[in-house]
Amino acid sequence: MLKIILGHSDDPDAQGAIEEVLEQCVSDLSNLADIPPKAGILFAAIDFDHALILQEINQVFPGIDLIGCTTDGEISSILGFQQDSLTLMLFCSDTVEIRAGVGYGAKENPLTAAHQAVQQATENCTTAAKLCIPLPASYLIDGSTTNGGLILEGLKLALGSQIPILGGTAGDQFRFQTTYQFFRNEVLTDALPILIFSGDILLSYGTGCGWQPIGRKSIVTKAQGTVLYEIDGVSALEFYQRYLGDRQPTAENPLAVYEGDSDRYYMRVPNTVDSQTGSINFLGDVPEQAIVQMTDFNRDEILHGVETSLQTALERYPGTEPDAILLFSCCCRRWLLGTKAKEEYQRVKTELAKAIPICGFYTYGEFAPLEAQGSTYYHQETFVTLLLGTK
Repeated sequence: MLKIILGHSDDPDAQGAIEEVLEQCVSDLSNLADIPPKAGILFAAIDFDHALILQEINQVFPGIDLIGCTTDGEISSILGFQQDSLTLMLFCSDTVEIRAGVGYGAKENPLTAAHQAVQQATENCTTAAKLCIPLPASYLIDGSTTNGGLILEGLKLALGSQIPILGGTAGDQFRFQTTYQFFRNEVLTDALPILIFSGDILLSYGTGCGWQPIGRKSIVTKAQGTVLYEIDGVSALEFYQRYLGDRQPTAENPLAVYEGDSDRYYMRVPNTVDSQTGSINFLGDVPEQAIVQMTDFNRDEILHGVETSLQTALERYPGTEPDAILLFSCCCRRWLLGTKAKEEYQRVKTELAKAIPICGFYTYGEFAPLEAQGSTYYHQETFVTLLLGTK
């Protein structure tokens, strides 16, 4: 059995917001005898008093395995899409093990931080891990490049590549200054909090973006980390100029990076351009010899990506009915959609046959496999759906 408790408040005052959220949660718990919450996920806008919020949660639910982060927008089935709000999802179960762990110093030592987080989360588990949800810090390197790829590499090393990893990196409402992460009663700035699920848990997931590849496929001939120097032997900037002319590369035209020679791809967003070398720094690593393709978009296709993500997850769900839905959507999607951003949640709600508790946030990068049983990738501009249940 898995019971989900949900609270969401758009009160701008931290005390008022957490009181409203906890009142909603406690009210729902009154219908659930003798099974207290064992874990939770908190998504919060950047300007709240986060220490106060964690203190209040731990007074009502002492010792709960809680993780969370600040966001670029919050989502729930209570208030839909919001900004400047606070949402809390609590997990109650007598058959699912849910453990929290945290790694510190993730910026300088992401592999060590990942090992530390996984070790802490799994040391008291009696069954093997089936899912990892990470909510790591985002780092503003050379403008706003994150190290999500290194975080993911560390988690794969610690967990094994067969364990699905789904989540997103913390945000700060498009300020690109400081993000915060939450672990139990701690407010952190350079951390990797995770939840590990094991035992009687069923899950499925799907991804969707909406950007359409255009032009011919090309090969990355020179790259180092997040800096792409050459594609097909010409500078990255010259490659982009073939499509954009004098217009600078932006989030409107990310690269599709293909998984080997398959038709599956993840997105990489151009960040800064070095006009002297013609290189482009992306918001994530772009491997040498990777097959890439220019993309273009329109807002209707971006929204259609939400339906693709949800329908894929629903088709893959191995049970009869999920108990919870977690959503991770990219901040660039919210920015490009503008006033239509609220339609992402509305599309999810419309596609569901019945009400299911939903919680999520807008991230600075997403983690999800590209296919069922496949390896996890670090994404941008992608909408990720995660279904959880026991039946």
